Amino acid sequence: MTHEKLSPEEAEHEFWQHLKHGQTVMLGVDVAGHHTQPMTAFAEPESNLVWFFTRDDLDLVKEVAANGDGKFVLVSKDEKIYADIRGTLSISRDKLRIDKYWNPMVAAWYPEGKDDPQLTLLRFVPDEGQLWVSKQGLIRLAFQMAKAKLSKTMPNVGGVADVNFKH
Repeated sequence: MTHEKLSPEEAEHEFWQHLKHGQTVMLGVDVAGHHTQPMTAFAEPESNLVWFFTRDDLDLVKEVAANGDGKFVLVSKDEKIYADIRGTLSISRDKLRIDKYWNPMVAAWYPEGKDDPQLTLLRFVPDEGQLWVSKQGLIRLAFQMAKAKLSKTMPNVGGVADVNFKH
């Protein structure tokens, strides 16, 4: 597989653009033996933060309380961004963020609404990661693969970059 040149800045820009549209990611603590789980991300590129609604009775919250090293994996809905991100997870009850991101999908998980005693947030601060970006779309990707097969070369599927979010 060949890759186009992709700067860390371009990769980070694409990452935030895709993540801020409510992407589901696989979130967990970055500790051996612990698994990730699907969570909807609420991105704040301007503050380098990602928020997740959760319940304080879940194992993930207990794991975060014991070890704040976090990770998540993203495959964007349009399959143009793939990301493996490491950072810091912490527990929050930020009322401003709850109000800002509250929606009918979130509300379904909290029978008592915004005042549900188990409602909590996880705050993720990305540190570093690796991002793969492909702007080609399905038809162009299929063309690249067919071209590579005919020419006995590797397909050009996009770019990859290591990103340090603390710049």
